[in-house]
Amino acid sequence: MTEQELVKGCLSGRQKCQEELFRRYSGKMFGVCLRYARHRMEAEDVLQDAFVKVFEHLPQFAFKGSLEGWIRKIVVNTAIKTFDRKHFTHEQIGIDPGWDAIAPDTPGDASLLEKDLLLIINRLPDGYRLVFNLFAIEGYGHQEISEMLGIQESTSRSQLVKARKYLQEQLALLEKEETIGKEKFQAGA
Repeated sequence: MTEQELVKGCLSGRQKCQEELFRRYSGKMFGVCLRYARHRMEAEDVLQDAFVKVFEHLPQFAFKGSLEGWIRKIVVNTAIKTFDRKHFTHEQIGIDPGWDAIAPDTPGDASLLEKDLLLIINRLPDGYRLVFNLFAIEGYGHQEISEMLGIQESTSRSQLVKARKYLQEQLALLEKEETIGKEKFQAGA
């Protein structure tokens, strides 16, 4: 079934088309939700809210781009709106104050699994995580991010710099732990 047939079927109220639309796109969109949410249950809530909006606004889909891209935009906007803007701008950051003085030049380990990276990204404070995801993964510019989040463009840039430094530090620690583990394994062999 083509995207156009799927959308028309959903708009005419055919339940099988609605189920197919959800089945076809929910997996990928859940991955998007996981990047923005603190835990799985929160990601599930965001996904559910986003798909409610998808079905509400489906009559507005004009077939000028891909359906997946249109759904992704709704999912990202829904994820962003789950965070209170006041909380974002007045966030208490639970990172050691000395962390930003360290800027390791880490090439990263090629064996680093995607799930490890996602876990590290998920540990970022909300503001850092939102800006990092929007900039590095979704491809938005700082001006767009500032408009989406209701923050200054300079705040977006600052949050991204701090997020990158924190990620570099965490990757360096992970790499160090893996090296120590390999050395212990080789010494015991």
